Amino acid sequence: MPEVRVIESLAAIEPAEWAALFPGELEDYHYLLAVERAGLPGFGFRYLVVHEDGRLLAAAPAFVTRYPLDTTLTGSARRMAGALRRAFPDALTLRLACIGSPCTERALVGFAPEVSALGRGQLTGLIFDAFEELARRERCGLLGVKDAAADDRAPWATAAILRGYAPLASLPIARLEIDFPDIDAYFARLSHATRRDMRRKLRRRGEVRVEVRADVSDLIEEVMALYRQTLARADMSFEELTADFFLGVPREMAGRAFYVLYFVDDRLLGANLLIQDEGVLLDKFFVMDEAAGRPLNLYFLSWFTNVELCLERGLARYQAGQAAYRDKLRLGCRLVRTTNHFRHRNLLLNAALGLAAPLFAADPTLEDAA
Repeated sequence: MPEVRVIESLAAIEPAEWAALFPGELEDYHYLLAVERAGLPGFGFRYLVVHEDGRLLAAAPAFVTRYPLDTTLTGSARRMAGALRRAFPDALTLRLACIGSPCTERALVGFAPEVSALGRGQLTGLIFDAFEELARRERCGLLGVKDAAADDRAPWATAAILRGYAPLASLPIARLEIDFPDIDAYFARLSHATRRDMRRKLRRRGEVRVEVRADVSDLIEEVMALYRQTLARADMSFEELTADFFLGVPREMAGRAFYVLYFVDDRLLGANLLIQDEGVLLDKFFVMDEAAGRPLNLYFLSWFTNVELCLERGLARYQAGQAAYRDKLRLGCRLVRTTNHFRHRNLLLNAALGLAAPLFAADPTLEDAA
């Protein structure tokens, strides 16, 4: 009989056991462990694991936090929420338990290779049972599944909807297929207007020194200063990263995570944390000095640098993250839709959140270009 447990550290699981459930996953055991150990303020990490006869059959990461509902609002809705928060400081903050991770691109659920499709559905039900009991113990009124990707074929959506979780559009994942032989061929497939704009934006490329390396411990204060600038400019933010995150990811993922750094003379203007495997380059975080970096079009320089890295390393896809969709679409990306699922344990609050859901739905078409 399968048994579900909730553990508080991934270190309780052997890396090989976890990897067998998530083959080919970029944001793997070592990435999740780095996130756990980063000390993100306000987050407690949990892992839902299913064993039978000593074998790990299924698992999913989860977390608990205090969630300000206005985190994902923009425009007039955000301004109204801000006024309400000033009058009633705790009115829009709920205790949240969520399947997924604040720092992954999508919700993860993994199964042992021998588990059948029917068995996966049954184990998903057991994971939800354990998750909802965890939420009750942690006194979390709001329950969620963060960023279930449309192309995962994971059983999240069916199980969540059957349990009364409402779907809510989240930020898509942008992917660029590297199915061209060189950068000239890539330019050739862009529209005439985009080619002209990109060539203009890259004119000052020679003024910027680019450095690739894994260890940024000697520059961590500069990296964190750039991160704080970037965070302050963001329309939406969920988690606040720490120096231990920026140092820990390449340390835990030795040989697979690294930085591309952008300097003018000896001044650091931008830093891009990247993760790769045999086929994919994943852009995790790009941080930049706004005043100095924008005149140099540093964002677009980083884009073409990453495309060139994919070509040099024989990678088949550049996964460009969850922001700046207008530019990513004109640069050739396709978007993979993601969905959050949520419900509140209080039926009245659940109904109210359902009515307010359209205010929280992500709409990348409204986002400003980078």
